[in-house]
Amino acid sequence: MSSREHAVRAGRSTTEHSPARSWRWSVSDIVVASVLAVASGVIFWGWNLSYHLIGNLFVFYPPVETLVHGMWLFPAVLGALVIRKPGAAIYCEMVAAAVSALLGSQWGLTVLSSGFMQGLGAELIFLAVAYRRFSLEFAMLAGAASGLTGGITYHWIVPMYAYAPTETIIHIACFALSGAIIAGVLPWLATRGLAAASVLGPLASRRAHREPRLSLGRSRG
Repeated sequence: MSSREHAVRAGRSTTEHSPARSWRWSVSDIVVASVLAVASGVIFWGWNLSYHLIGNLFVFYPPVETLVHGMWLFPAVLGALVIRKPGAAIYCEMVAAAVSALLGSQWGLTVLSSGFMQGLGAELIFLAVAYRRFSLEFAMLAGAASGLTGGITYHWIVPMYAYAPTETIIHIACFALSGAIIAGVLPWLATRGLAAASVLGPLASRRAHREPRLSLGRSRG
């Protein structure tokens, strides 16, 4: 047998024995995502109650108050990093928003539309890399994208702010920055911590703590 034939057969053997990557949610995915989302919704509720005090820290220049708005974005990135399947970012953000609304959000049911848009921002980043890269830079990109879509929502879809053009840009930029740090870095660290504690056993993210911090052009399955 020639070396070329051997290589071809070896390649076929590897392909035949490698399980196809499935994007279908398992029962474990649904349960874990739901637990994370509900817990995040309770955190939202507590954050909502304290926000009137936190918001006062930015009375000197209100457009930069979104520097702390990443607290309303983290379930999207956390869900995507843990579940690693389509829809996880939107699902976790939407459920968290619904829980906070049920517990009593001062913004009522408008949080559902903002939750969807914020989840969509993160979802699009992971979709762009076919749900195969979950390193720090992609977590930060997802958080920033969530902040960007969140800012767009608050200004033009469910208007909650009315700033001049320059202040609007600053407001949305700070939202994206907050998303990158609070909703990007922190969920990434949390996912690695959960994986290291061996509580993600049935999930694709169970080895997250052993993955490289940065992708460096390498695809993660």
